[in-house]
Amino acid sequence: MIPSALRHLGTTSTVAARRCYHRPSVAPKPSLNIKHIRENPELYSQTCLDRNYQHQKDFPHQIIEKFEEWKELQRDARTYRQRIKDIHKTLGAIKDANNSVRPQNDTELLQQARQLKLKIASIELAEDGCNERIDYLASSLPNLTSEATPIKSEPRLLGYIGHPPAHPASTDDYTQRDHVRIGAEFDLLDFTSAGTTSGWGWYFLKNEGALLEQALIQYAISVVREHGFSIISPPSVVYTHIADACGFQPRDQGGEQQTYAIAQKEEGAKTNGRQERNPEKSLTGTAEIPFAGLKANVTMSETKLPLQIAGASRCYRAEAGSRGAETKGLYRVHEFTKVEMFAWTARDKEQAVFDSMVAVQKEILHGLGLYCRILEMPSQDLGASAVRKVDVEAFFPSRRSKNDGWGEVTSASICTDYQTRRLNTRVKSTSSAQKSDFPSTVNGTALAVPRILAALLENGLTTLKDDLEDGRRKGDEIINIPQVLHPWMQGSEHIIKPREI
Repeated sequence: MIPSALRHLGTTSTVAARRCYHRPSVAPKPSLNIKHIRENPELYSQTCLDRNYQHQKDFPHQIIEKFEEWKELQRDARTYRQRIKDIHKTLGAIKDANNSVRPQNDTELLQQARQLKLKIASIELAEDGCNERIDYLASSLPNLTSEATPIKSEPRLLGYIGHPPAHPASTDDYTQRDHVRIGAEFDLLDFTSAGTTSGWGWYFLKNEGALLEQALIQYAISVVREHGFSIISPPSVVYTHIADACGFQPRDQGGEQQTYAIAQKEEGAKTNGRQERNPEKSLTGTAEIPFAGLKANVTMSETKLPLQIAGASRCYRAEAGSRGAETKGLYRVHEFTKVEMFAWTARDKEQAVFDSMVAVQKEILHGLGLYCRILEMPSQDLGASAVRKVDVEAFFPSRRSKNDGWGEVTSASICTDYQTRRLNTRVKSTSSAQKSDFPSTVNGTALAVPRILAALLENGLTTLKDDLEDGRRKGDEIINIPQVLHPWMQGSEHIIKPREI
C-alpha cells in the first residue's frame, strides 16, 4: 500500500550524487513539489536515513532555511520597490506643484532610485541563488517509501515460482559447475576472446548460445504482447539529462562510474550569436530511460491510461563489479540485451499495473521452468526513483555457497510521479475544469538475457536417457531447452556437447 504522503511525490528528484554534467536549456523543466518537503521535513529526513542517503538527511531542513532566506529577500525587495514608487510620486508632486522640476531635488531623488534599483538587482541575483540551491537540495532527495517496503536492509519473502531442482545438494562436479565452464564445454560462451577484443565484463555468445538469446527475446516479447503491451524498439543513446530525470546519474553516491558517456564535440550550434554547448549523451543502462523520455514535455489524455509499452534493447552498465565469484561470467556484465516493460498510469491505478507486471514476470519465469523466489526489497535497496520494488531471484546451482544459490533476474518498481514531474509528462483530465496532473510510472524487467541464459545452462544440464542415432550414448551430457523456446530454436529440445571444440 502506498501512503497518502506519496500523493505529492514530485517533491523528489535526482539521485543524491552531485550533478556532474551540463544541463542544457532545452531540457524538460522539472516541477518539484517543494512545498510538500517544507511541510514534511522530518518525513523526508527519515526517508534519507532509511534509504542510506546519509549525506542528504539534513537537506529538508536546509530547504526550509533557504526558503526563509528567500522570503526575507522578497520582503527587502518589496520595501525597495515601494520606496522607488514613493520617489516617483514625490517627483510627480513636485512637478505638478511648480510646473517644473527643481534640478537639485530631482537629481538627488533620481540618484536614490538608481541606488535602490541596484540593490533590487542584487537581491534578485540572491533570490535566484536561493531557488537554485533549493532545487538542487530537493532534487537530491530520494523518493518516499511505500508502506509495503521493509525498512533498512533485509528483504521480505513473498513466495516462490516453480519447484526446487531435483539435483541433490552435493559438492560433486555435476552440481558445482557454473555456467562459464558449461558454456565453454558446449561451445556457447567465449569470455577469453571478448577479453582480448573488449576487456573484462564482455562476452561472445556462440552457436546455440546466440540462438538462445534471440529465442529468449522473442519468447518475452510474445508474452508481453499477450498482456496488451505495445512493442517499441528504443534508442540506446540518450541525453544525460533525460537519464538524470529518471533517477540515473553518471556516478553513484560513492563516486563510482555508473554510465558510459559519449565523447563528442563540446561546442554546438550558435543561437542568437551565442555559442551553445552540445547536450551530453550517455549509453542507456536500461530501456526504462528512453521509454520514460518518450513522453517528455507531452500532455496525455487520461483516457489513454494506463499506457503500457515494452521492448528489447541493448543495455550498458559501467559498474560491472569487481572480479570475483559474485560477478563471474554472465552474472554481471557491461553490455546485455533486456526486454523491459514500462507504463504510465493514473495514481490510483499504479498498484494494479505493478501487480500485473509482476504477474508477467512470474509467467515468463515459470514458462522457462526456473525455480525462483519473490522478494519485497528493503528501503536501502531501492533506486532513487522507486517507492517500492519487488525482485525475483532464480536458483543457480553453482551459487549454493553464495546467498544459498539465489541471484536476481528481474525487478519491478513503482516510481509514482518522480519521473513525470522531472520530464514534464502530464495527463489531462477529460473534465476541462481540472488542471493537468502528473501520472505515475511503473517499470519492470520482462527478461534480462545473460542471467536467464546462465540459469538455463546450469539448471538445464543433464544426461541423455537413451542412445541417439548420431552416435551419442546414454549418459552423455546435454542441456535441456525449455519447451516455450522450441519455436525459436528450430525445434531443438536440447543442446548436445560437441565432440571437439
